Amino acid sequence: MSLHPVVERVTERIRERSAESRRAYLARIEAARLKGTARARLSCGNLAHGFAASGEDKDALKRQAKPNLGIVTAYNDMLSAHQPFATYPELIRMAARNAGGTAQVAGGVPAMCDGVTQGRTGMELSLWSRDTIAQATAIALSHDMFDAALMLGVCDKIVPGMLMGALAFGHLPVIFVPAGPMPSGLPNKEKAAVRQRYAEGKATREELLAAESASYHAPGTCTFYGTANSNQMLMEVMGLHLPGAAFVNPGTALRDALTVAATEQALRITALGPDWRPVGHVVDEKAIVNAMVGLAATGGSTNHAIHLVAIARAAGLRIDWGDLDELSRATPLLARVYPNGQADVNHFHAAGGLGFVIRELLEAGLLHGDIKCVHGGDLSRQALEPRLEGTRLVWHEPPRASGDLDVLRPVARPFDAEGGLRLLTGRLGRAVVKVSAVAPEHRRITAPARVFEDQDALLAAFRAGRLEGDFVAVVRGQGPRANGMPELHKLTPTLGLLQDRGQRVALLTDGRMSGASGKVLAAIHLVPEAVAGGPIAKLREGDLVTIDAEAATLEVAVPEAEWAARPPAPMDVSGNQFGVGRELFAVFRAAAGNAEEGACALFGSQGP
Repeated sequence: MSLHPVVERVTERIRERSAESRRAYLARIEAARLKGTARARLSCGNLAHGFAASGEDKDALKRQAKPNLGIVTAYNDMLSAHQPFATYPELIRMAARNAGGTAQVAGGVPAMCDGVTQGRTGMELSLWSRDTIAQATAIALSHDMFDAALMLGVCDKIVPGMLMGALAFGHLPVIFVPAGPMPSGLPNKEKAAVRQRYAEGKATREELLAAESASYHAPGTCTFYGTANSNQMLMEVMGLHLPGAAFVNPGTALRDALTVAATEQALRITALGPDWRPVGHVVDEKAIVNAMVGLAATGGSTNHAIHLVAIARAAGLRIDWGDLDELSRATPLLARVYPNGQADVNHFHAAGGLGFVIRELLEAGLLHGDIKCVHGGDLSRQALEPRLEGTRLVWHEPPRASGDLDVLRPVARPFDAEGGLRLLTGRLGRAVVKVSAVAPEHRRITAPARVFEDQDALLAAFRAGRLEGDFVAVVRGQGPRANGMPELHKLTPTLGLLQDRGQRVALLTDGRMSGASGKVLAAIHLVPEAVAGGPIAKLREGDLVTIDAEAATLEVAVPEAEWAARPPAPMDVSGNQFGVGRELFAVFRAAAGNAEEGACALFGSQGP
């Protein structure tokens, strides 16, 4: 199948736009390669420090005859998704020795949980954790002891941050090694119903906690299709996983076998051998386009409208929301996984999963098949399914037919002709909307603005009975420069309840929603943000606002002369500066680019 013309056009546009920055990035990778293997450049004192505690690997590290893998881990035992990583380093070391190499834990990165901090002050550090993780990954790899690296991370900001940090060492091969989703618990529909009843005052806290505990109940990733599981999809379509590694449950023999295989493959693709596959070559404009197509085809997290921009920039590539919008409109929606449907990722995986999706998109010409995957082949091999035959790991072709057409469909019979993400533009700026979970009748609204300076003010208005009739909830002062752009997922049950009562409601914000953005129309990530003088700061209570996801517009019905003369409301962010460590991240807030630039504090005015 020839490449789809939209995929071809967007890829070429990114290539042209990024020519200078990508050329400079690749030159840095080549310069690093020409210096030779890293440990060979270390002095005796440097090297002795690097292997002093290496036990039985000390002799191999001293002789520098075998490839050495650096492990960067996001392990902690609070996060269900990262708790399984406790046993990975010892398994990786054993697998490396058996395959003729060595492995060392190079360092750890912080791994905060958006599920724990959701609606709390700590969520104001969530986005900055991504940039901190990128820095921590770079610090771990800065010791120059490694010929390749394995990244142990799964969740929201962790995978994007690790990849951004790894791309600063673009000459090193890097394989991402996931832990997989927890087994299915309480169905997501039942959990959401209890949340909504609690918001309405019809369920007790004890009932809510029981429902949440039955849903989030075991080691592994949360099973809805939010940012964490969207991360795993991205790693597959970008060729940074072994094929089919994303959604194998933790604690299984197959999961261990995939970790061993990732270790063995990392040893094969170093610069010491004939098949050097550095991460800076794997992540090129084709891989980034694949990521955007995969996001659209599966109804993935809106958070990646930010993260993919930052990842691309770390590789010397420049993308914007126009690219994402154009690709999404050309990509059919193939999956319905909660919150875009009732199934969870285990059901999606059982129905054919990412192997089925990748093969369907390849055959439709919607993915670049000729990317340089870490497994040693092209993207067609990424569609293979791993299985154990006895103790032997083998890969098979994915099923030709979906195992459940309510969850997964072929390109010829999609859930929708286009993907789940759209760009809105107009007098109020540029925003992203996720429509894959929004019913067609709720995709357009014209209603008076109800203006709030934070999500707690909106919830207080609801409890006081002041949210009557149709309205657009405007929650501003939530951008990266204001308070770190926290997710506003706490609003979802309340707005969903009002919609179910028959009110027409929507959200407009310069903040983020959760990767599990739901059934209420939400125009999010609005740029420019309020504290930067964006038009959202001019909105007043009662202004008639139109959010139209079908026409891709974002307007306000105020006469032009009045709008031009209206000053922006002052934004008081003094309450966001201290507490829960926020004072330590003032430099991040001050340096952050806008959401369409990746909301990143690391690149400065020029960037990579």
